[in-house]
Amino acid sequence: KMSDLASYVSHRKVVLDFFLRAIERHRDGKYSQESIVHQLIMPMQVESDEIKVEDANLWLIDERLAFHRYLGSDKTLLSMPVTGANETLEPDITCLNIYDNPILVNEGQQLPLASITVVEIKRPMRNDFKEVEKDNPIEQALLYIQKIRDGKIKTSGGRNIPQSDATPAFCYILADLTPTMINRAKLAGLKPTHDYMGYFGFNDSYKAYIEVIGFDQLIKSAKERNRAFFDRLGL
Repeated sequence: KMSDLASYVSHRKVVLDFFLRAIERHRDGKYSQESIVHQLIMPMQVESDEIKVEDANLWLIDERLAFHRYLGSDKTLLSMPVTGANETLEPDITCLNIYDNPILVNEGQQLPLASITVVEIKRPMRNDFKEVEKDNPIEQALLYIQKIRDGKIKTSGGRNIPQSDATPAFCYILADLTPTMINRAKLAGLKPTHDYMGYFGFNDSYKAYIEVIGFDQLIKSAKERNRAFFDRLGL
């Protein structure tokens, strides 16, 4: 078990090193596409039961995202069995946490939705974000949340999930803080973090917490969370 843990921690270090290279400018003066960054975080066009734990690196964003019941990556809402929605919008990553409710054990368990998380990933150093929906990642994430809530929410097993309107929602926007991204964050009423490497806030209308995370901040936070393990292994 100690060897397995050491291997897993080493894997995290390699992922961070790759991620740092992925957001750097290439020799041709261009930056990596969204798909490169996306693949480092989560394989595309897959669902939870199609991947292994080590294939997903959601810990880069938030350690809690590893504990999900259903996750769809780069899949249309129409193809997500847990939502029952008929929309063809494609959130980059959608994570639905479901809690078992053992109160009505004799009559069958209910599965209330605990939280909805949407992750939007943008190309490093992208600086053409506009007010229109297709160019505004914050608005995109919020609309994905609303579309999921508007559907007849069911689990992949066909069980209804009650009270989706009050379900806590989290939107993570992974993008460099270019001038247009900062402008979108300010217009959305988000506040800068203490180090000005990200923005955060709560949208009352959509009942959603929003966090814009710059890639530098993403790597910095992930390194800090794992530093004790890296030091212990001499990494």
